[in-house]
This record gives sequence, C-alpha cells and structure tokens, in this order.
Amino acid sequence: MSFQANENSSKRLIQLCIGYFVTYVITGIAVKYYLGIGMKGFEFLVYSTGAAMCIPTLVCILFKWYKFEADHHVKIFGLKIPFEFFYLIPSGICTAIIIPTTTLMYSLPISVMVAMIVMRAAVIIVSRIVDAIQIKQGYLKKKVYKEENLGVLFALLAMCVPIFLSGKGDFDFLTSVPAMIIFSSYIVSYMIRIYIMNYYKNVAASGKKRDNKAFFAIEQFTAFTAIVIMSYFFFNANNFFGFDLQQVRDFRIAFLTPHAEFTTAMFWGTFFGVAAFFSVFIFIFKGRTATFAGLVNRLTSLVAGTTATLIFWFAFDGSAPKSKDWIALAFILVAIIFSARAERKRVAELKAAHEIISDDEDDTDEEVSVSVKMNPANA
Repeated sequence: MSFQANENSSKRLIQLCIGYFVTYVITGIAVKYYLGIGMKGFEFLVYSTGAAMCIPTLVCILFKWYKFEADHHVKIFGLKIPFEFFYLIPSGICTAIIIPTTTLMYSLPISVMVAMIVMRAAVIIVSRIVDAIQIKQGYLKKKVYKEENLGVLFALLAMCVPIFLSGKGDFDFLTSVPAMIIFSSYIVSYMIRIYIMNYYKNVAASGKKRDNKAFFAIEQFTAFTAIVIMSYFFFNANNFFGFDLQQVRDFRIAFLTPHAEFTTAMFWGTFFGVAAFFSVFIFIFKGRTATFAGLVNRLTSLVAGTTATLIFWFAFDGSAPKSKDWIALAFILVAIIFSARAERKRVAELKAAHEIISDDEDDTDEEVSVSVKMNPANA
C-alpha cells in the first residue's frame, strides 16, 4: 500500500485529517494539563502561542514558500504590490485574532470537548453561509449537496447540546461576557478568513495553478507580525490606555516572571503551530465547497477534542465527560457520516469533469508503465 497520494484526492484529504487529528489531540491535552498545574490562561497563551507562531513562520522562510507568481500588480506610492496581498493580508490579520481566542476559549471553565464543539460547530455553519454568499455572487459554480447540508444541521445540534443542556453549577456560556466577546471575535474573524480562502480557491486562482503554500506563507507572515504588534500594546495597556485589568497583569507576569514550566509549555505549544499547516490546506482543498471543507476540518478537531478529554481523564485524573458531551459527540459522528457520503459524490463529479485523478487510476498508470519497461513486447 502506497502512502503517496495525488494532490486533491480523497487519500490526500485523509492524510491531512490524520495529521490535524494527532496534533490537535496533543494541543487539547496540553491546554488542560498546564491550566491544571496552576498556570494561568494568559501565561499558557503567551508560551504556547509564541512557540506555535514560530513554526509555520520558520518553515515558510526556510523553504521560501513566500515566492509566488502574482496575477497582477497594483502601484501604490510608486511601489508595485501584488494584488493578492489585498486579501491575503486581511486573512492573516483574522488569523492573528483566531489564534489567541482559540486558546482563551480553552482556558474558560468548560471542558475541552465543549469548547471545541462550540467553536467548531460555529465554523461549520459559517462555512455554509460563505457558500451561499459566493453562489449568489457567481464565484462558486458547484452545488452544495444535501448531505453537506445535513452535516451542517447535525453540527448545529451538536453546538446546541452543551449550551442549552447546562445543569446547575455548570459554566453558563451565554451569560458570560468574556466568553461571548472571545467567541464573537473568533467566529467573525473565521467567517472573513473562510470567505477569503474560498475567493482564492474559486476565483483568484482560476486559470492557473494555485499556490497554496504561498497563500499560507503570506497569511502566516501577516499573522505573526499582527500578533507581535497586538502583544506590544496589550503588554503596555495600562501605561498607554489606563487599562488596569487582571488579564493585562497576567499577560505581563508571563514575560516578567516566567512560570517554572514555561519551556515545556512552549515545546508542547509547537504542535498547535504544526496543526496550522493541516488546517489551512484542508480549508483550501481543491474542488470542495466551503461547507464540505469546513465540515471535514472542524469535525476532525472535534473528534480530537473528545480524544484529548478521554486521555486527560484517564492519564491525568481529569474531569470525566458528561452525558451532554456524549450526546453532542453522537451528533458529530452523524455529521461525519454525511460528510463521507458527500465526498464520494464530489469525487465522482470531479472525476467526470477531469478535475482530479484518483489514486487508483494513478497506481494503474504506474503499473502499466513499469510493465512496458520490463517487457517492451507488451507495448
């Protein structure tokens, strides 16, 4: 069995999902572990995010992923700027908001499973909205299958379970101002980013080979720069704006008086940076709708969240999943089944249009080629 897969084939998609799953399981366990030993949410945010941001940035620099052929240039103050920068940079700024708000959501007094369900299900719904907008604009020529819509429905049900079945003493998500601010910032930024990704996939790169690595590089460079700038102003928020908040104090302490475990927190935080590669490449996977890509991306991390919760429960004496967590997971599994059905239909459609080649077809071609070389009489 070959581990090689054709670009944009189902096998390649599965490989990306496996990589995303593994790195997110590690991320989910790390968050709860360090918060469990007394590290504050903002301290872990500083250490893990700082290390995570360095990974994609260094890879993009070392392998020169930032080099790409611009569609056309725009002159500003005499400088020729690639047109792509006008949507890649905003996407990177949105990424700079998504990264810290993701960690902050995990730092709330709710399980990793619930945090992931709330965030991921919301992104799935946003992905469907983006498809509706781009179909109306004429950017997306493909139809959204009923299986994809059913996947969205069950994802919505999964999101409703932990929110509306909260018992006495549970964290009340809807009435928490910090939780709603973090969540709103996260989901609005994701909606803009997903729209840009699908604009690039459906429109900007039409008629030429898409350079997903270049997209990733410029987005990550922008995110890295934006996070450094935001961190500077947040660190000096009291001096500059008079914001004497506990969050600001915790943020400053992370730098001025590092936690004893800050180096190990940084190490495990690098897996969040590795996850970024898989996440982005799933979102901009060729030939798939935003609805489907969002489902695959978010469902993978949701299952990873469940796995992280179970591992933490068994290995680190963490909190056991509650009945509502399992109900939500059941809805997620149903959404995965519908996603798998949609993928089969989409692959058949793309093959018929000669937009992709399956791995089986490629293997057959290789076998024929080898046979001809070994025995020319067969030719």
